[in-house]
Amino acid sequence: MGPGKVGAEAVVVRFAGDSGDGMQLTGGQFTLSTALAGNDLATFPDFPAEIRAPQGTLFGVSAFQINFGSSEITTAGDAPDVLVAMNPAALKTNIHALKPGGLVIIDTGEFTRRNLEKAKYEADPVEDGSLARWDVLAFDISALTMEAVKPFGLGNKEALRCKNMWTLGLALWMFDRDRQPLVDWLNAKFAQHPVLAQANVAALNAGHAYGETAELAGPLRKQHIDPVPSEPGLYRTITGAEAVSLGLVAGAQLAELPMFFGGYPITPASAILHHLVKMKEFGVTTFQAEDEIAAICAAIGASYAGHLGVTSSSGPGLALKGEAMGLAIMTELPLVIVNSQRGGPSTGLPTKTEQSDLYQAVYGRNGDAPLPVIAARSPADAFECAIEACRIATQFMTPVILLTDGYIGNASEPWKVPDPATFTPFPAHFLEGPNGPDNTVLPYTRDDRGVRPWIRPGTEGLMHRIGGIEKALGTGNIDYSPAAHQAQTDARKARIDGVARAIPAQDVCLGTEGGTLAVVGWGSTFGPIHQAVRRARRRGLDVSHVHVRHIWPLPENLGDLLARFDKVLVPEMNTGQFKTVLRDRFLIDAVPLSKISGQPFAIAELEEAIGRFFDGIPDNEGGVVSVNDTQLPAPEIEQP
Repeated sequence: MGPGKVGAEAVVVRFAGDSGDGMQLTGGQFTLSTALAGNDLATFPDFPAEIRAPQGTLFGVSAFQINFGSSEITTAGDAPDVLVAMNPAALKTNIHALKPGGLVIIDTGEFTRRNLEKAKYEADPVEDGSLARWDVLAFDISALTMEAVKPFGLGNKEALRCKNMWTLGLALWMFDRDRQPLVDWLNAKFAQHPVLAQANVAALNAGHAYGETAELAGPLRKQHIDPVPSEPGLYRTITGAEAVSLGLVAGAQLAELPMFFGGYPITPASAILHHLVKMKEFGVTTFQAEDEIAAICAAIGASYAGHLGVTSSSGPGLALKGEAMGLAIMTELPLVIVNSQRGGPSTGLPTKTEQSDLYQAVYGRNGDAPLPVIAARSPADAFECAIEACRIATQFMTPVILLTDGYIGNASEPWKVPDPATFTPFPAHFLEGPNGPDNTVLPYTRDDRGVRPWIRPGTEGLMHRIGGIEKALGTGNIDYSPAAHQAQTDARKARIDGVARAIPAQDVCLGTEGGTLAVVGWGSTFGPIHQAVRRARRRGLDVSHVHVRHIWPLPENLGDLLARFDKVLVPEMNTGQFKTVLRDRFLIDAVPLSKISGQPFAIAELEEAIGRFFDGIPDNEGGVVSVNDTQLPAPEIEQP
């Protein structure tokens, strides 16, 4: 079944090839054309951890999936309707995800005996009938690209690099997309090399023209998808890393502070540093440190000096930053720490997604060291979450952890650029004169929220000392006494607990505020949970979706809200960490649904889990889920 037979509301397309085939670039530019066409969309870039995996190997496959349509899109989709496979390894690792009857487009020019062997194929799948379940359009994209760029005198290697543009041209024809924005982009990208620009444009046009020819006989069909109804306004596509960067800058502006960002490169967090480097005009100083510890300590120093200190990393880097986080907690300085989670432990899965750092964020420091934790649910949501992290950090003099993950950081979605006037400023306040009796300075005296004053070093008459050793109330002088440690530990805890009074009450984002089942999520599970709950409710099931942004402290009304449901299901890309927090905090019988494959939840997996609650007691049996071509046990539901 070609895409012309697919329902008109939404289509899922996956581009897959060798990590040198430019699949991420192809997907990114197709995303641009889709956004310009006015469709709603969600993307999922999926690439290997190796800088350059051996060509043609199964572990060197890079893929980019996009779900786009004329109605609300919240996930990158479960099974693709169309798969573009640029070599045998790409076909092998992705074909079983394709919907039955879906369209697979294959570059036969790469199906050589050597490449088939690298992909562990004993016979050519294009010829042995193993692809009979799908519509197959197989032709030599490599040769057609070479022919298209022949007039420009490129060598074979440079000519074949244009394959992704040929493929993109075919995809643009298939979904009735305008080529001109891509032509303009190519001319700008290769402005210093006009021959390369012309060759790539020729390849783009040749792929587009091929679609018209292939339509005469075969499974390929053109399909037009109407724009999604949208509120008037300025829209752009945005990745999670871009949204975090913009949100941090906006948060610093709302706090009326210059921002200092100390970072160290690590996948998938590096993109935040890359974006912030370009924002110096907004009072942003960026510092690429020699290691993770130096990065966070420099940010703490900047906060001590009266700037908003920010640092960013992923799980392994957050582990290295742990001791310095304790220093920020003990000194009670504002600091924003962004954790773009990836698969772990240790080096783990550097380019895959996971939610397994929640324990690390909530509990992972020596001593009683509480700090607020916020989790973004989507790329666009990361913008507001970054602002919220800045607000809490500066208003409560505390480090704050903002959790995203590899999926959020790399994926993109449309974003309506907000009106800056809709955000309430939260200007930071500094102590300007003595605050104790007889003109003394008390750096650790607290207001009614338990918050100490922020004192810029060098302010006349306000010399003070802070540090990581336990201190006396008020004066901040070193004090090892049992009473001082008890009092300061209690004060630090009470201040963070008090953040719960300054955050919004928890809402139900779909369904009723009570009933049979609440599916409680956090972070990037939002999209698949929302769609699964929506489908379940259409079938008449009494299920609601609750999605938590403030992980610690939890919203004050959350316990009462969850108590109004008979059962609580908590899907997570870990072994049940938020489930543990909910059980511990509210003594509710939360049931975990765990998936730790490096891939996001599929809507179908969550639909099945929800259905099992209404069919009887959840058990650990029932089928398999397919991740690429590997059969894995179904996501495990713990016995309640």
